[in-house]
Amino acid sequence: MRAAWMRALLLQLLLAGPGGCLSRQELFPFGPGQGDLELEDGDDLVSPALELSGALHFYDRSDIDSVYVTTNGIIAMSEPPAKESHPGLFPPSFGAVAPFLADLDTTDGLGKVYYREDLSPSIMQLAAECVQRGFPEVSFQPSSVVVVTWESVAAYQGPNQDPIQEGKRNTFQAVLASSDSSSYAIFLYPEDGLQFSTAFSKKDENQVPAIVAFSQGLVGFIWKSDGAFNVFANDRESIENLAKSSNSGQKGVWVFEIGSPATANGVVPADVNLEPSDGAEYDEEDEDYDLVTAHLGLADASTQSFPYGTPRRGDTDTYSVPSVLSPRHMATERSPGSPTERTRSFQLPVEKFPQQHPQVIDVDEVEETGVVFSYNTDSRQTCAHNRHQCSVHAECRDYATGFCCSCVAGYTGNGKQCVAEGSPQRVNGKVKGRIFVGTSQVPVVFENTDLHSYVVMNHGRSYTAISTIPETVGYSLLPLAPIGGIIGWMFAVEQDGFKNGFSITGGEFTRQAEVTFVGYPGKLVIKQQFSGIDEHGHLTIDTELEGHVPQIPFGSSVHIEPYTELYHYSSSDIDECVEQPSVCGSHALCNNHPGTFRCECVEGYRFSDQGTCVAIMDQRPINYCVTGLHDCDIPQRAQCVYTGGSSYTCSCLPGFSGDGRACQDVDECQPSRCHPDAFCYNTPGSFTCQCKPGYQGDGFRCIPGELEKTRCQLEREHILGAAGAADAQRPRPPGLFVPECDEHGHYSPTQCHGSTGYCWCVDRDGREVEGTRTRPGMRPPCLSTVAPPIHQRPLVPTAVIPLPPGTHLLFAQTGKIENVPLDGNTMKKTEAKALLHMPDKVIIGLAFDCMDKMVYWTDISEPSIGRASLHGGEPSTIIRQDLGSPEGIAVDHLGRNIFWTDSQLDRIEVAKLDGTQRRVLFETDLVNPRGIVTDSVRGNLYWTDWNRDNPKIETSYMDGTNRRILVQDDLGLPNGLTFDAFSSQLCWVDAGTNRAECLHPSQPSRRKVLEGLQYPFAVTSYGKNLFYTDWKTNSVVAVDLAVSKETDSFHPHKQTRLYGITTALSQCPQGHNYCSVNNGGCTHLCLATPGSRTCRCPDNTMGVDCIERK
Repeated sequence: MRAAWMRALLLQLLLAGPGGCLSRQELFPFGPGQGDLELEDGDDLVSPALELSGALHFYDRSDIDSVYVTTNGIIAMSEPPAKESHPGLFPPSFGAVAPFLADLDTTDGLGKVYYREDLSPSIMQLAAECVQRGFPEVSFQPSSVVVVTWESVAAYQGPNQDPIQEGKRNTFQAVLASSDSSSYAIFLYPEDGLQFSTAFSKKDENQVPAIVAFSQGLVGFIWKSDGAFNVFANDRESIENLAKSSNSGQKGVWVFEIGSPATANGVVPADVNLEPSDGAEYDEEDEDYDLVTAHLGLADASTQSFPYGTPRRGDTDTYSVPSVLSPRHMATERSPGSPTERTRSFQLPVEKFPQQHPQVIDVDEVEETGVVFSYNTDSRQTCAHNRHQCSVHAECRDYATGFCCSCVAGYTGNGKQCVAEGSPQRVNGKVKGRIFVGTSQVPVVFENTDLHSYVVMNHGRSYTAISTIPETVGYSLLPLAPIGGIIGWMFAVEQDGFKNGFSITGGEFTRQAEVTFVGYPGKLVIKQQFSGIDEHGHLTIDTELEGHVPQIPFGSSVHIEPYTELYHYSSSDIDECVEQPSVCGSHALCNNHPGTFRCECVEGYRFSDQGTCVAIMDQRPINYCVTGLHDCDIPQRAQCVYTGGSSYTCSCLPGFSGDGRACQDVDECQPSRCHPDAFCYNTPGSFTCQCKPGYQGDGFRCIPGELEKTRCQLEREHILGAAGAADAQRPRPPGLFVPECDEHGHYSPTQCHGSTGYCWCVDRDGREVEGTRTRPGMRPPCLSTVAPPIHQRPLVPTAVIPLPPGTHLLFAQTGKIENVPLDGNTMKKTEAKALLHMPDKVIIGLAFDCMDKMVYWTDISEPSIGRASLHGGEPSTIIRQDLGSPEGIAVDHLGRNIFWTDSQLDRIEVAKLDGTQRRVLFETDLVNPRGIVTDSVRGNLYWTDWNRDNPKIETSYMDGTNRRILVQDDLGLPNGLTFDAFSSQLCWVDAGTNRAECLHPSQPSRRKVLEGLQYPFAVTSYGKNLFYTDWKTNSVVAVDLAVSKETDSFHPHKQTRLYGITTALSQCPQGHNYCSVNNGGCTHLCLATPGSRTCRCPDNTMGVDCIERK
């Protein structure tokens, strides 16, 4: 499921309904007295067209001018064909809104069906309030409302009356509210309104569950195919809970956005939860999940996402799909406030089936579900009747000999079972065994032991563990790598022309292996039954071990050299060595085993990487310094020296000491090599010298004398002299403002008036920057645009010092970028190093491209925007024209674009990653824009503006549309901003309120993570932590989001101000957007939006062949 560090945990009910269930009196008024039309009594009837005064919006359509009402709990967007008048195959061929789709009956007065369009202000206001409750962030005022009521309707009984159904009646209501731009559906289920949840099927001739769903119907002009459809409830439990739960905060009331730009690919349900105190029911039995791997409703602790699930406003096609479609309790993570307490969320999961046309999708773990209505009488094996046998992430195609399931792009499997390519996979199962250890005549027997395996597909790694093995046999099982080896084969990284085990089998097969031990007479047989993906999206496996193993002493470790496993699959036990004598190839022996066979190379040969036997070559001399296969330290610290044959030595470079394999920086300032009247500053592999105040020179030679005074110093002297206050011992006249200069004589970026207490920012010439003046007691986060003077010899190398593998924090400190490696969520402070030196720059913002491993930065001294590769090499400037004060910067790694804020020009721009194709997105209503981040998968952009008169956090789509204020109240100086793609959480640090806060952009509620921060500037997120830079402590501080406390801090050696910070991820988050393939089909800029993209032209494109389109 989508990585979300506990989205359900942070939701707060804003517009909660009453604690009790919905009463029948709280339904929308209905009946003949309200002007309702009445559907004729009977079975499987359809009303005449109800003409509408305005257009109804449905999925991607906005031209529906009439609807039809059926006995069977459907509002149809077109007249249903006669053959589909009763429930049959789902989805139907026509557009449908189904609050309770079942075979219902009103024959002989068994209930009534009422319907009308209502334009009265009272009804429209009531509908608006329901929509507002479910979508608090939406301003919606309908111009038309359709009210349909099924009152006391009965279930169709069939030829044999079911005494259980006798006398049971259902009452429910569907309301369609439309404005000029959007439509919403409101389903109302009163207390005791749903007395039955199944009805007799005329096709299957048995009881089948009702369904709550939406369907787009057939789409296409020439070739028709099923459009998107959304299933919200399809079993007895979920139907029975409709009146007890809600997605809008009021029990029995369910709200859905069914027609707007956000619903082109699926209906958007509301997501306002009931609180536990509202009386919702849950089962304590659900609490046996591990807190790390528990199923979390619409949020999971692992980093997965689903393409066909609950779309949210502003999201793309990547959504959650729980496998059990019922509004019931689902375990959640621990509450930040109560580490030992579980919280519960009540959410109506969704199953969304999109149109089967090419689309960009991203999935981590897959939940298999069944199609609800599958009535058919045709026995021909076609997709029409067997689509349910395919995975929801597969296409079904008909052939002359039958149908075939194949996983869609981005997924792998055999069509019946599909998982997302590169997604982490979990394998769960049981192990039992009867094993003789060593020479013992008594077997060790164990049963029902848990097996768990975690597979990182895109890394080709798997981890398998068996718990609670008897101690007498535990260490003797260490050599049994084949137990987990089969799991590695299942999810191995696929190469061109080769498939892994899951693509071949879909995870449904039996496997038998025989393990023999050199020098030991016994053998062990491994039997494994793989049963495919279960309802939790995990592969299930049962393992049986029987036989003999040599005894391995307690506490021993086992080392297994790399080896090759060859697999053969068949439907019967044959002697493959007889049937296929050449199966193992040349120079190999074939040994048959039950259900399989084993290839072994003859003496003098070994397996190659291709799995064939090749001759063991003589040890020819290898120059490891040329091949790079040496163990010397990195080239920036050491060199490899070839000494002939296959030998080499390692030696540290000047400025470093060690054995060549591990080199440490030498502190050249101990003793100092600078002039006695100079300061010495140590740097990696080098040092710098700077003359002390009162001296001038290059640090290696300093002579008495002052440098020419700066503009700031001259202004300061002039003001003090004119006021007669040049003598520092004499008090200054009250009300006098005297500018402050820094240690280099430049204007300090923050200036304060001593008498009034007001502070403001100034530019390099001392002029006040608009919108920065703060009230007394608060200092604005001003930036110095002047780089410190450079006095150094020898020059510090500007090339990037390559980083080792793993995840790193990168942070800016004036003229350099440093890195701190991360071990999980812990900073490895002793391994912190400088990544890049650029002493002539003032680096403010940082962003990281996880695909090309490039770091991007803004420099306000030149000003410019630059980048460098973490693999090494020289940095490059990609933009240097038409910039004022570029500060925040963000990367859309999927669309291959950069976005940045400019607080001097008051605008936000976008460009390609190489700096070309620039376009201004916003240049109005901005005063001091700073932090900016992207949500690449969903196509959203977020930024801060610390305008002292009106601080705010705003958002828009990446193409600049749908701009709106996200947070405006209770802000001070919102500096840093970060978006965690795994948890979909937006967090910021505020130097005015001294707080760190977070929210989910789709929800209005926000959480105060931590108060009492010193002076935070920038922030980034990784795992459960926030990491922010602080101006008062000149440090990087770690904040644990789970417990809301600071857990660690890192103080760089050089105590100067820290600026931007970003996380250099070892791998990109899972996901795609519509620009990630072929630039979205755009000629120039492709800017992602939720569920789509916009093609835009750069500014100043005269004569350029550019096409703009949505």
